[in-house]
Amino acid sequence: MLHPKIDLMVSDARENGLQPAMITNGWLLPEKIERVVKAGLGTLLVSLDSDSVAKHEENRGLKGVCERIRKGVKIARDNGVTAVSVVTVNHLVNFEKLPELLKDLGFDAVSFSYPRKEPFGSSSLVYSDDCDLVDYTPDQLIAAMESIKALKSKFPVMNPSASLEDVKRSARGEDQLIGCVGGRKYFYLDWNLQIWRCEAWHEPLGSVFDLDTIPDRRDRCTACIQNCYRDTSVLMHAGVAMGDALSEAGAGHLGKAASHLLQRGVATSLGAVMEESSIIRRLARAKPKQAVNA
Repeated sequence: MLHPKIDLMVSDARENGLQPAMITNGWLLPEKIERVVKAGLGTLLVSLDSDSVAKHEENRGLKGVCERIRKGVKIARDNGVTAVSVVTVNHLVNFEKLPELLKDLGFDAVSFSYPRKEPFGSSSLVYSDDCDLVDYTPDQLIAAMESIKALKSKFPVMNPSASLEDVKRSARGEDQLIGCVGGRKYFYLDWNLQIWRCEAWHEPLGSVFDLDTIPDRRDRCTACIQNCYRDTSVLMHAGVAMGDALSEAGAGHLGKAASHLLQRGVATSLGAVMEESSIIRRLARAKPKQAVNA
């Protein structure tokens, strides 16, 4: 659903130099997307549960929603907004057939959410813990990650291959290559304006108004495989290491500076940025046209 004041929030974000994005199930897109685009939306994300229209609409309980998604995505793309489908890895998805529906609905790219059953810490999230659609054995999860990698040759996928490999390591009980930047460079804000390290963390870090005084979390957490943290961490890892190295060099600690650049995962992170560079550039320069073409 779309918040009744979403256009005001998007406008405020754009005016403050941010690149606003919005995620929705798509039901109200035909009626709402024009004013949201006018407000300055940069990226439109729409949830999709299956490669099959019938299965997606049955799972959502929204008959006809795919046609509404198609109409809304077209308006968004016609006005310079990048449209991304967000697909949770679940047993309703046939990865080989998925590109056909993504192209039919008009999406520019797809981003996969990795299946997870961990409890959420924040009370502002609603979820069901009795759904078997995201119950995966380790072998099934590894196979799903391989299917997503194979999909990259058929359709733009926003999940770096390095992230998929770390999810496979997690499924095998191995140490992940890159730690999470949650609580340091990436945060979750709930509807009570409380800052969390991530949704699964056990307690908030404090109020958003105290963000500047909240200490960084630098303990290299790898407790979950939530894609918005896992993928972001992979892409940011090299940049964060370089920033730390420059800070240490500026303080005269050349040995520590070198250790940041030589830590495991830096080269992998740079490779991930190169792999996703075309999509990153497209998202970075996304700027809606002033006039909306309906």
